[in-house]
Amino acid sequence: MAEAYASRRHRLRERNTAGGPAAALISRPANVRYLTGTAPPGAVLLLGESEDDGGGEGGNGDLLVCAHPPSGRPDEGRPDETLLTKTLPAPGGDPAVTAAGIAAARGTDALAVEEHHLTVARHRALRTVAPGLRLTDLAGAVEQLRLIKDEEEIGCLRIAAEIADQALSELLESILVGRTERHLALELERRLVDHGADGPAFATSVGTGPHAGLGEHRPTDRRVEEGDFLSVGLGASYRGYRCEIGRTFVIGTSPADWQIELYDLVFAAQRAGREALVPGAACRDVDRAARQILESAGHREGLPPRIGHGVGLENDEDPQLAPSAMGKLDACVPVTVEPGVHLPGRGGVRIDDTLVVRPEADGGPELLTITTKELLAL
Repeated sequence: MAEAYASRRHRLRERNTAGGPAAALISRPANVRYLTGTAPPGAVLLLGESEDDGGGEGGNGDLLVCAHPPSGRPDEGRPDETLLTKTLPAPGGDPAVTAAGIAAARGTDALAVEEHHLTVARHRALRTVAPGLRLTDLAGAVEQLRLIKDEEEIGCLRIAAEIADQALSELLESILVGRTERHLALELERRLVDHGADGPAFATSVGTGPHAGLGEHRPTDRRVEEGDFLSVGLGASYRGYRCEIGRTFVIGTSPADWQIELYDLVFAAQRAGREALVPGAACRDVDRAARQILESAGHREGLPPRIGHGVGLENDEDPQLAPSAMGKLDACVPVTVEPGVHLPGRGGVRIDDTLVVRPEADGGPELLTITTKELLAL
């Protein structure tokens, strides 16, 4: 992977050189990990003006500055071994401030920073330690590079999806009636780790009865009852890459007519959204494909603000599949499609998959989460 990280830094440096200073300070953790393979708490990457390491701090190469040595833990990742690393000599220091000082000592006259991530206080500290350094805004340059995933990244997402599918399928084989939402959520998260995940990608959501179908529902002590809808939303993180899956089931008995009708409606909307995932499609059109089915059935009020979003090193990345979203989809962009309908006091349905946008010649969108979407009575 060292070559992949070096290639990413090279692309960012080329992009910066074309529109501003080549040197940059990367502080957003997901961006640091994308470019170096690791992101210890507080660590920053000083992207040098040259790809030559130049002998460390005195050169013009890239430097990872950490408050503590990288641990190699799964949640932090493993650093690119070819990248020079500097660990602060004493606790309490700020790697970003140290990196700015190093840039100034190198003779760098301008440094691009991630203003959308730096606090005002931290930005002022950079100016204090390097008053002669002109700070410019890197904006979302790294996030733009992260949009299109390489096959190594997609492979990590694929494994994360397999882990989430396995954890969910095992839960469905157990006795559910009488157990609390909180208990089920904790069991799912344990199973994710048992099957090789770094941990859950986000807080697992389990909603039963009137709670079913709510987005990001926090599990309560409500117990599963016969005839309930049961909605589950979970995700696995593998080598930092996060996927998600959401399914809805009926507990204990054959579904009621209203449950079948609502489920079929959400399933049709989710299928329409999935089928709209083609390279070149406008993000808002993917949202519209799913949303119009739900709205036509009278569910305009209370629909989620978006039908899906990108995933990767963060739970929620661009692109956004929303009514006001700008831009178009590219191949090799992983996204979720997750429509849902909730009927207050009764419950609802949410179906969520992680997919990778692929051209039709390659078989169309690649479905990573494969747990059945049939309405099962458990």
